[in-house]
Formats: sequence, structure tokens, C-alpha cells
Amino acid sequence: MKKKIILKNDVAELEKLAIFVEEVAAEMTLDPELEMNLNLVLEEIVSNVILYAYPQDEEGTVIVTAEKDGNSLVFTVNDKGKEFDPTKVEDADVTLSAEERQIGGLGIYIVKNIMNEVTYQRLDGHNVLTLKKNI
Repeated sequence: MKKKIILKNDVAELEKLAIFVEEVAAEMTLDPELEMNLNLVLEEIVSNVILYAYPQDEEGTVIVTAEKDGNSLVFTVNDKGKEFDPTKVEDADVTLSAEERQIGGLGIYIVKNIMNEVTYQRLDGHNVLTLKKNI
């Protein structure tokens, strides 16, 4: 199984992403909780690309692929935006209250905790984030 979707860097595209995740989950007969978690992860990553990777008012794309690899489901998020490695973001200190915590980083923390493996590469001017979940 391999599926791909190409999204514009527009928050309205997140609805298409949710449908894509739903289709992947149905095709792989994933349980609803896992589907919800995968949707959360991909919405977090793709919304960050949409909001921060490209200069404001510049058109760009985000390519998301899903592929079964043995007992894992692997998502790849690819964009040509400015270089950003989310794996280098310091984990949010979840022991602090929301008021005490620094702004930012919580979404990446959630992604790292839901997925089994998160890796980043900068290849030929592209950000390539690979998200692996054992199923």
C-alpha cells in the first residue's frame, strides 16, 4: 500500500489531509484511536509547514506519502520551504503548567511521543520528515 497527496500551503488544505488519513486508516483497517493519533500528528506537522515554511503569500506545496513497510506505517512529509529540523527542537517541559511553559514545541513533543520514529533530512532543497508508527 502506498498513497500520496499533494497539498497547497493553505490551512484550508488540512481538511483534505484529514480525509487522506481516514482513507489510509480504512485501507489498513486501523483502529479509530490510532487513526485519531495519526491525524493529530500529520495535522501538526503539515500545519507547521503551511504556517512557517514558506514566506507569507508565497505559493508552495506539501507532499505527504503513506506506505506500509512490514509491520510499520511510514508517512513522509516533503516540502521546499525554509530548512527546519523538528527533531532538533527541545522537548517541551510538560511538568510545567501551560502558563509557565515556553510557547512552542508542544506539538513536536506530541509527534515524537505518538510515533515510534521521527527522522529528518534536507535533500536537494527539500525538507523530508519521515514518521514511522509500528502497527
